[in-house]
Amino acid sequence: MVEVTDDARQTPAPAPTTLGELRSTGATATPVKSELRANLLARLAAGEPSLPGIVGFEDTVVPEVERALLAGHDLVLLGERGQGKTRLIRTLVGLFDEWTPVLIGSELNEHPMAPVSVWAQRQVAEHGDATPVGWLHRSDRFGEKLATPDTSVGDLIGDVDPIKVAEGRTLGDPETVHYGLVPRTNRGIFSINELPDLAERIQVALLNVLEERDVQIRGYRVRLPLDLLLVASANPEDYTNRGRIITPLKDRFGAEVRTHYPLELADEIRLLHQEAQTSWGGVTTGTGSGGLDAPVVPEHLVEIVARFTRLVRESSHVDQRSGVSARFAIAGLETIAASAVRRAAVAGETQPVARVVDLPSIVPASRGKVEFADAGSDDDDDREVEVLEHLLRQATAQTFRARCAGFDLTGLQEHFTAGEVVESGELVPAAALLGQLGTIPKLAELLGRLGVPEGEQSAEQAAAAVEFALEGLYLTRRLAKDTDGSRTVYGA
Repeated sequence: MVEVTDDARQTPAPAPTTLGELRSTGATATPVKSELRANLLARLAAGEPSLPGIVGFEDTVVPEVERALLAGHDLVLLGERGQGKTRLIRTLVGLFDEWTPVLIGSELNEHPMAPVSVWAQRQVAEHGDATPVGWLHRSDRFGEKLATPDTSVGDLIGDVDPIKVAEGRTLGDPETVHYGLVPRTNRGIFSINELPDLAERIQVALLNVLEERDVQIRGYRVRLPLDLLLVASANPEDYTNRGRIITPLKDRFGAEVRTHYPLELADEIRLLHQEAQTSWGGVTTGTGSGGLDAPVVPEHLVEIVARFTRLVRESSHVDQRSGVSARFAIAGLETIAASAVRRAAVAGETQPVARVVDLPSIVPASRGKVEFADAGSDDDDDREVEVLEHLLRQATAQTFRARCAGFDLTGLQEHFTAGEVVESGELVPAAALLGQLGTIPKLAELLGRLGVPEGEQSAEQAAAAVEFALEGLYLTRRLAKDTDGSRTVYGA
């Protein structure tokens, strides 16, 4: 089992603890797909998001998934790496009822009123209304397996348990079976990630699960009518080159849904905001405040990272079949936040705020997340760094034009007319940077342009805004810049 999106216990487990008490409440055994369908329809009717936390798919992927669930289809999510396929699959668990009754001791999460195994049927026959009943939270109704070439039928479906045989049971006894991951996720959602990597002879074992809804184990006459939703993910490159989904298995999936990277810049930024809040130790995007362990990444830097990611995806130097994962952008944001924390620790700043000078740290940290076309030699390594650095400058220039178009920066530019320079660097504190400039005309207005409200205009935020303006002036050829390692000097 893995941790899924909706794992908060919002209400305590229901009261019934025996089969008789459960029957008295009027409970019935509802199939998994019917339960998902009913709860999805209730959310749609109430105007609530069906898959909360999924960004950029609202008008494309989500409606297709909703239709698949309403039709009762098992589905394959097909898309490049880092498009949120696994996140989407785990979010589906939130459509279950919060609690569901199970027979205590059942390996298959069997409903007390619809037992499927020999063991469960014997329990109900022996104990009747006194059969003990437990409650399973929806976060525990999810199973997941990353398909690897060494995955076996026993891993997925099950195999004979030699220990149970040694205890005296005969080989023909169904209770000698050790169930695999799929049966153990009965009455839940089972996900197979990177399905094409699963050996073709192992994929055959899933045919009955998808069509007849049962399992067959080593010739046993065992019929377990499983009740589950099977969801798989696949990367198009693997889907067509390295491996394939066998035709009979593809035919048994009811729906194939293509995912994609965020189509709009706003969605890319929303995704970064969402993931930064839950990833690296307390990164705060925008204008939040906090201690040394809660660095702030100003909004204009979030936009630069988002634009940089999109430019890398579109670059002709990058292998388009591989794609550029959303993790590329998230890791970039985390890296510049970490750079701000490092500066605050070394320079004694009270509030770590990321600045333009932290942006170059993205390039070495992110190279491993990009597959370049025709890469291989040492010269190619140098060219890859140059490409990323160029695209980062381009993203910074685009953000500067978008946020500061028409804004009068002549007052800041005039500081350099007498030959003055301003030195910055990854370890130069905000106070030292601002002290070189003295009074900065229209600083409050500049901060407002960059989304910093009046009440949060600290020295660190001011330094981040001023440095962005200086970089923008350089990129629009109104200032010169000299960079030497960690030292950056702006001048006329």
